[in-house]
Amino acid sequence: MTRVWKWNRPVTVREVLEDLQQERSIAYTTVMTVLDNLHQKGWVRREAEGRAYRYEAVSTRAAYAAALMNDAWSQSDNPAAALVAFFGMMSEEQRRALTDAVRIVQGPETTSTDTGGPDTAGTDTTTDTRSSDTSTDSDIANTVENPGSAQSPDGR
Repeated sequence: MTRVWKWNRPVTVREVLEDLQQERSIAYTTVMTVLDNLHQKGWVRREAEGRAYRYEAVSTRAAYAAALMNDAWSQSDNPAAALVAFFGMMSEEQRRALTDAVRIVQGPETTSTDTGGPDTAGTDTTTDTRSSDTSTDSDIANTVENPGSAQSPDGR
C-alpha cells in the first residue's frame, strides 16, 4: 500500500515489483498476490489493461489512518481518557497539527474571545459549548493515571 499511496496513481504489479527490487529480492508472483489480496479486501480497485491490471488505492493514507484511530478509540471503555493518553504521547509538532485540525473541523462558527491584546497574549479563550458531558478534566486525568478507577458518567 505504501507504494500505491506514494505514487497516487494507478500502478501495475511490474512497477511495484521494480521499485521493491531496489531494496530486496522479491518475486513477481508475491507482489501480484499481495495486490490481489488488497483488492479482495477492498483496499484497492483494479482495472484491466491488456493482460495486466492497474491497481489504485480506494482511500488515502490519511483516511486509512483516521479509520484506524477511530476504530481503536471506539473500542475504549473510556474514550475521553484514551484521548488524553494519546495526546500525552504526541510530539509538539503532532499537537500543533491536532490544533490546526480542530480549527478546520470547527470552522468559522467557533466563537473566540481572544483579542490578542497584552492581557491575553497567547491565551486562547475559545468558548466551550459542551452541554451534557459530566466528566471533568480531573476525572479524565485521574483515569489516565489510574486506569482501574474508571467510572461511568453517572458515577458507577
